[in-house]
Amino acid sequence: MFAELAGPWEAARQSVLRAARGGPRRRAEGAGRKPKLVFFDRLLVALVHLRHQLPHAVLAELFAVDRSTVSEAIRQARPLLAARGFAVPDRAGLRLKTLEDVFAYAEAEGVELRMDGAETQVRRPQAGRPGRRAFVSGKRRQNTIKTTTFSDGQGRMLLSGVVRPGRMHDQTALRTEGIAEQFRTRPTVKARVDSGYQGLAKEFPDQVSAPPKKPADEACDGDKNAWQEARRRQSSARICVEHTNAELRQWAPLRRFTGRRDTYAETHLAIAGLVSDRSAQRTTRRQTSTELVLVRDTAC
Repeated sequence: MFAELAGPWEAARQSVLRAARGGPRRRAEGAGRKPKLVFFDRLLVALVHLRHQLPHAVLAELFAVDRSTVSEAIRQARPLLAARGFAVPDRAGLRLKTLEDVFAYAEAEGVELRMDGAETQVRRPQAGRPGRRAFVSGKRRQNTIKTTTFSDGQGRMLLSGVVRPGRMHDQTALRTEGIAEQFRTRPTVKARVDSGYQGLAKEFPDQVSAPPKKPADEACDGDKNAWQEARRRQSSARICVEHTNAELRQWAPLRRFTGRRDTYAETHLAIAGLVSDRSAQRTTRRQTSTELVLVRDTAC
């Protein structure tokens, strides 16, 4: 990771320095004030902050620098981590960065996607600010930010993002973020979802599988038992994406985000990309073939 990000960091740093002095450097390479933290330490500071959400003042004490130095290091490293994208299982060096990449990968590899939404509690906006109610989740009755996670059948993360205020319904996000359009342009891609995406399942019945509707109270026991079994099978098939969201919750900022809400999307992408690096290393489970193959010729 250090080798991957060192080049972009140095390029961004030189760009800022050139803009500050208004032209090319006038002194020899290596002259001038040295940074208090080299890039390796700045990356380490950002990773510790993303993992444990320690205050900047605490990190400043740990690294024996000023608080402003820690804040600057996090501001520099976080966008680099967010721009890395998501690791692809069994495809070293290939990373997915957009919805188009995910659906193209699923179409090419025959992967059945799993989709699920997640909510992270955030700070309540100050009174009197416009759009204050937009973050109030109707489900959790808290100020939250919602995201959508995509995984494969083994729970390995392919993308996590589509950030939106907590009041917006999952179905609305499908329309505004272009997820429904991706299903329309790639008719061979299939996905399993929960009951929050019933509208998507109605629009694409051959591609999107959602839990069946609950039968009426006066329905016979056979219909109720069949519904329970179908619901159990659907939950068993998509529980892996719930486990993927649980991996994100192991990082403190995604359990309860205490920073500025305008930095949440970047923080989420940075953490999700790191989680995908670990999940992509899990070995792919190959399905056994049911075709009968003769071991030897029995004819004499």
